[in-house]
Amino acid sequence: MKVLICASAAEVVARAAKTVVAKVRAKPDAVLGLATGATFEPVYEELVTAQRAGVISFAKATTFNLDEYVGLPTAHAQSYRSVMRRCLFDHVDIDPARAHLPDGMASDPDAEADRYDALIAAAGGIDLQLLGIGVNGHIGFNEPSSSLGSRTRTKDLAPPTIAANSRYFAPDENMPRQSITMGIATIMEAREVLLVATGAAKAAALRAAIEGPVSAFCPASALQFHPRATALCDEEAASGLALMDYYRGIDHGE
Repeated sequence: MKVLICASAAEVVARAAKTVVAKVRAKPDAVLGLATGATFEPVYEELVTAQRAGVISFAKATTFNLDEYVGLPTAHAQSYRSVMRRCLFDHVDIDPARAHLPDGMASDPDAEADRYDALIAAAGGIDLQLLGIGVNGHIGFNEPSSSLGSRTRTKDLAPPTIAANSRYFAPDENMPRQSITMGIATIMEAREVLLVATGAAKAAALRAAIEGPVSAFCPASALQFHPRATALCDEEAASGLALMDYYRGIDHGE
């Protein structure tokens, strides 16, 4: 895995956005795998700015989000469909019919997961997959103990994930306990993967993903087997890495 360490979170955001811009400019009909969460909101702000400046167009692009809560109405402010519309889709020229998320309100979530996995394959697979990493090493909603061969499916959320995400819900709301998520094998089929991490809270998980053994205990560690995976992080997130001096010598070419 290529590891790029930036001086600040702002530099990470700028570099991540530039990676997406470069991919879409080189391939206007690119298939992008998108992630949600606080890490990516400023990245999407950068992409909106780039589109408004005429630097990029999403008109021919197709997107697939990693996951969606089960049982949360699409209109709810914290459904990932609502989040993506608020952060990106409503502000760029993407065709809504090409902006895909799992249907968390489907009457049969397992069948919906199968449909979504097949839809990704029918689109030719993902060219660039964006990933965050949870404090417990999850990618998508693939929690520790997830099969490294898993495909898109329903998944129960782990307590650390519920704790981290519950801040987005009102105190009197019951946050969903289950999701539909791309599986690890589905993610690994993307032609290129960009894992983005900022902040000291992600340091232990990032070290396990990059330098630890490949294990279901840290689902992100599966990316060690990906031929074109890059971890993009700031100094705080990188603070636990043992091979810091080596990573610092890796080219940060734009």
